[in-house]
Amino acid sequence: MWFSLVFLAFFSSPSLAAEWIEYPADGTATLTHYTLPDGYIASCGCTGASTRYPTAAMSQYAFGSSTAYGPGCGRCFKITLLDTYLPDPPFIPNVTKSVVIKVTDLCPAGGNGWCSAKPGKPNQGGQYINFDLAWPSPSIPDDFFPSNAALYGFTDFGVWNVSYQSVDCLESWAGAKSAAALGSVDDGSSVCCPANPTGSPNDTCPSFSDDNGIPCVPRLSVISLAPRTNSWLNC
Repeated sequence: MWFSLVFLAFFSSPSLAAEWIEYPADGTATLTHYTLPDGYIASCGCTGASTRYPTAAMSQYAFGSSTAYGPGCGRCFKITLLDTYLPDPPFIPNVTKSVVIKVTDLCPAGGNGWCSAKPGKPNQGGQYINFDLAWPSPSIPDDFFPSNAALYGFTDFGVWNVSYQSVDCLESWAGAKSAAALGSVDDGSSVCCPANPTGSPNDTCPSFSDDNGIPCVPRLSVISLAPRTNSWLNC
């Protein structure tokens, strides 16, 4: 059972059709991580089998919707660790660690969180995109994130500066080798998880919140231990 804490919080109310972040195919971003249960159907509605391969949530205004699916769904990126953001001095790994992820989830905006970047307003790391990596994951080594516990006193830095490159999912994502990991669930819900979106309207998801007139309005916000089923409340 999921437990939630509800409290009053007020946010600004933009127009029904939101202004989304237009980002380059390759660039830099911040990277955090979160726990995604095995087989869980996240915001895009990608199959449960996709969780057995590297996946990530994408920050809301780059994802392109405040709930359910958006143009970010199904896109694949090669993410490479650069250095850490929070510790002083920053930790710069002496090895290159990269992973190709598929976007299957939405990381909601709200407050000053890492996924709060909006057009013209980057997150606290100065970036317009945050990838929230589903980790630990059976497809990503436990030691994917390097560290120096002797110097810093801990092993999980929490936030990384990364570079990203847009890649062809069918050529680069490990899950492309499994037919069960591709596509969307067929359960009658609002889902969109293309196998290899290119940005063309023919193979890329529209914005669910724009298409359904779902605004970001001042209302009750939910802080929950559950995944982002009600993430649009946090726009």
